[in-house]
Amino acid sequence: RLVESGGGLVQPGGSLRLSCTGSGLSLGDFDIGWFRQAPGKEREGVSDISDRGRIRYADSLKGRFTISRDDATNTVYLQMANLEPEDTAIYYCAARRPGFTVSLSSTLGIVYWGQGTQVTVPT
Repeated sequence: RLVESGGGLVQPGGSLRLSCTGSGLSLGDFDIGWFRQAPGKEREGVSDISDRGRIRYADSLKGRFTISRDDATNTVYLQMANLEPEDTAIYYCAARRPGFTVSLSSTLGIVYWGQGTQVTVPT
């Protein structure tokens, strides 16, 4: 399973680092993605890192987020900087079987989801 942590309340312009740790699976064997869902909106893909280390980001992030993987701790991180109220959402990590060429927001091939962690940036 996947376990997320690191969410919370942060003021606009602040930073947070989300963690996604694998339990019973090696994250390096999967493509790991971060998704978010804001109230009243559809879930969207934020970023992912493939089993081979290829990285993608949503264009809307304007370079504010950074994804990384630490194989030693079996953890994928999402470093979020210069946070905006529009970033308020529940953030989920997910593990996708490698080999799927899909959009960032696609859920095809996903075999594990984390429980989600709330990020709140007040106006």
